[in-house]
Amino acid sequence: MTFGFLFIPFYINFAFILIMSFMPLITIITVTFNAEKVIGKTLSSLSGQTFSDFEHLVIDGNSTDHSLDILKKSALPSTRWISEPDKGLYDAMNKGLRMAKGKYVLFLNAGDTFHDTTTLESYAEEALQNKDIIYGDTLIVNHEGSCLGPRHLSGPEFLTRKSFADGMLICHQAFMVKKELAPQFDLQYRFSSDYDWCVRCIQNSVPENCANLNRVTIDYLSDGLTDKNKFPSLKERFRIMSHHYGLPVTVLKHLSFIFRAFKRGKI
Repeated sequence: MTFGFLFIPFYINFAFILIMSFMPLITIITVTFNAEKVIGKTLSSLSGQTFSDFEHLVIDGNSTDHSLDILKKSALPSTRWISEPDKGLYDAMNKGLRMAKGKYVLFLNAGDTFHDTTTLESYAEEALQNKDIIYGDTLIVNHEGSCLGPRHLSGPEFLTRKSFADGMLICHQAFMVKKELAPQFDLQYRFSSDYDWCVRCIQNSVPENCANLNRVTIDYLSDGLTDKNKFPSLKERFRIMSHHYGLPVTVLKHLSFIFRAFKRGKI
């Protein structure tokens, strides 16, 4: 009896090692709904990565097209998926967060792709250094995959909570964070909850322990929920900024945004 008791720590350690062996470093979450025209590009981008210690979660909103047929045919062995009705994009993203087994989470929605085959490897190199948040820059592409240009905002070299007072500096698809630091998305926001989510992730991080990859990491398909609902999205971002940074700062920042847009020829 005493002899068996001595082996309990061994069994506990063995069980822990066994569990850890099934935990990927990175969970990539893809939200889909009737995405048959674009999901193939995303799946192909994942299969071409030089880094392989990741799982892929597909959270489908009960698609009625051939999205699931394409998924079943082209998904990686590490892919898990569900297909059921949801309350919108951010509800689906919350489902992905709850299902994720990886130490880090990254959202790559249908139609979005990694910029090249070594992109995930570059994220992983920093993840193995135990960084809190790892981020890169983004190119905007159309349905044909042609580059429309870089986003007009770029990630700061030193990431702090105040960074996002200047807007959504990092596209959330290029923003990888430790799962333990990632809150659920706030469902009161329909179009810009990703902005609020990024700010709250940064609040949970240590600035010195965040890493800018200083490279383009994501090709973002310019056809998303925010693109189709520009004005409601901007109204939500104003509310979110006011909540995090106060109304006076938000008003002053928006005056600078107008000037910035004027210089870019968008006004």
